[in-house]
Amino acid sequence: MSDIKFGTDGWRGRIGDDYTFANLRRCAQGFANYLKEQGKNGSVVVGYDRRFMADHFAAAAAEVLAGNGFRVHLTDDATPTPVISFSAPNKGAVGAINITASHNPPEDCGFKVRDESGGAIAPDGLTRIEAAIPSATNARAIKSMPLAEGIAKGKIEIFDPKPAYLAQLAHLIDVQPIKEAGLKVLVDSMWGNGAGWLKGILAGGKTEVIEVHADRNPIFPEMKRPEPIPPNVDAGLAAARRRKADCVCITDGDADRCGFGDEHGQFVDQLRVYGLLAYYLLEVRGERGAIVKTISTTSMLDKLGKLYNIPVINTGVGFKFVAPAMVEHDALIGGEESGGYAFRGHVPERDGIVANLYLLDLMVRTGKKPSELLADLFAKVGAHYYDRVDIRTNNEMKAAAKDRLDAVATDGLTLGGHPVVEKVTIDGYKFMMEDGGWLLVRFSGTEPLIRIYTETTDQAAVKTILADGQALVGL
Repeated sequence: MSDIKFGTDGWRGRIGDDYTFANLRRCAQGFANYLKEQGKNGSVVVGYDRRFMADHFAAAAAEVLAGNGFRVHLTDDATPTPVISFSAPNKGAVGAINITASHNPPEDCGFKVRDESGGAIAPDGLTRIEAAIPSATNARAIKSMPLAEGIAKGKIEIFDPKPAYLAQLAHLIDVQPIKEAGLKVLVDSMWGNGAGWLKGILAGGKTEVIEVHADRNPIFPEMKRPEPIPPNVDAGLAAARRRKADCVCITDGDADRCGFGDEHGQFVDQLRVYGLLAYYLLEVRGERGAIVKTISTTSMLDKLGKLYNIPVINTGVGFKFVAPAMVEHDALIGGEESGGYAFRGHVPERDGIVANLYLLDLMVRTGKKPSELLADLFAKVGAHYYDRVDIRTNNEMKAAAKDRLDAVATDGLTLGGHPVVEKVTIDGYKFMMEDGGWLLVRFSGTEPLIRIYTETTDQAAVKTILADGQALVGL
């Protein structure tokens, strides 16, 4: 068994501690071994984010793949994850690697893997990659070709993925009406890979795009981490209020997640954003198709599914579950609680750039402000309120919490004063309440965290439900 473990979305570690060049090369060799075991050969796309040394880690991964006989398409600059994902099928590659820790703290780096569709690899595939990683004492198992040699021999190609991705965008959305709408849009790219993309896409018209946190700064000032939720988005929202922006478009560190703020500079939580995106596709664009959602995201989607007579498929948390389900059901949209949304006609992978463009298009097509659009959504499904608590943990705390949760019975159990009618254990522990609300306790697959989430129609009960959830866990 490898000491390197793949979580919800690949491997992440602390730079200089477990995330080292030696371990990075082991991971790349494991991915190469996995591809060869699957009978896949050809090319692999490799990209990276703006974190410390990420470009050098990406070059090391490219060297290992080239040493294993694969042709490598290495991005010429820090590139959004959705652009790397799209580049895999666009280049006819058998897979992709992205050197990124996404929304993790600045001390971390990561190793995301994608299949030939650009989507996340399913859990059984991640298990096989882990098993194919050579041990730390078996350095001879790692094959490598120096970067300069790989480039000279045509085994490594440095390429610009932007033109092909922008051409793909033109098939998904007509941005000209957004350009000419005269909106004032504040974009917070959280010091990450999304910097410059929305501004470039919307340039040349009456709409003004104001960027904040757009430089490369691997310590991520004004936020704990580049995750598009409060308090990390507070500085960007304050800037929007000062500039009197019509809305706030936010992308996380690698631009696969979407955050959003309204015309008052108030955060629109990611469950409401998912509801708005589904409403946009179903009501405004008149499209139909299945909705794929993780168990940790909004029940508004179940209500929309009934209203529009379309299926809603629930999965475990992470795009390693969402992406295969989207492909299987030819889904209209897929998404999760963390702000990641994917769309039919595109790669089955989160795309924060497309999600933000769709939200802007929703505003332009309806002529309404974000708060007014939320009112329209709630008129259909009722008002929903959400919050989440993250608690750092260790193996002992995790084991004790699991024992407690396994023993919880629903008979007579209430959360925030609402009776619990069912306990679901698809991925974590989800307690369904009589009024349609829910509480989920889940152990993060990428960080040492216990996450406690709730969504309810009872706004006054949100804090109490979360407190009752922490009591269930014993924290």
